[in-house]
Amino acid sequence: MVEKKKTEKPAAPAAKKAAAKPAARPKAPAKAARASAGTAPKAPAAARPPRPEKKAAAAPTRPAATGVHDLSPAGGSTLYRKRVGRGPGSGHGKTAGRGYKGQKSRTGYRHQRGFEGGQMPLHRRVPKRGFTNIFRVEYDIVNIADLDRFESGAAVTPQALAEARLSRKSRPVKILGDGEIKKALTVSAHKFSASAKARIEAAGGRCEVLPR
Repeated sequence: MVEKKKTEKPAAPAAKKAAAKPAARPKAPAKAARASAGTAPKAPAAARPPRPEKKAAAAPTRPAATGVHDLSPAGGSTLYRKRVGRGPGSGHGKTAGRGYKGQKSRTGYRHQRGFEGGQMPLHRRVPKRGFTNIFRVEYDIVNIADLDRFESGAAVTPQALAEARLSRKSRPVKILGDGEIKKALTVSAHKFSASAKARIEAAGGRCEVLPR
């Protein structure tokens, strides 16, 4: 077998190798001093002053309302009214929200309250119960405990009760026997309960029934 001869590359001169490597840069004096000092503790950085807070813009204040004429809705809570019949660009064009044909699409449409298109309305479908007496008389109620504020021997009339805010001038008065009375009074009213009449007379007073 024929042995192949290894060809050895000639060694590069040392001058060429030194020229190929870049020359080391000289260290800065500050860096050199730090390197020579080793692991010296770093000086603490100066604390930055806090940034001034931004002031929020003050909301516009509305003057306080002094009456009904000063009241107004809050901003953004009201909408523009619906304007119909202003063409297709308005969003309510063509039939202007009335739909096609029928009674409601015509001019001058109106109906009675509770009308349901001809079917039996609700107020006639529901069953009726009870009775309301249109001739019922409503009385202002005054108990004998409230009459004790009057002086002994005084005449208690519906006008006196109205001035004392125990009843109203426009309604008849009925005296009930809740409480006690220790003064002799002359009580005039439109109605008396049996217990009220008995207690007023037991205290030395008198009851007068007024016509309505």
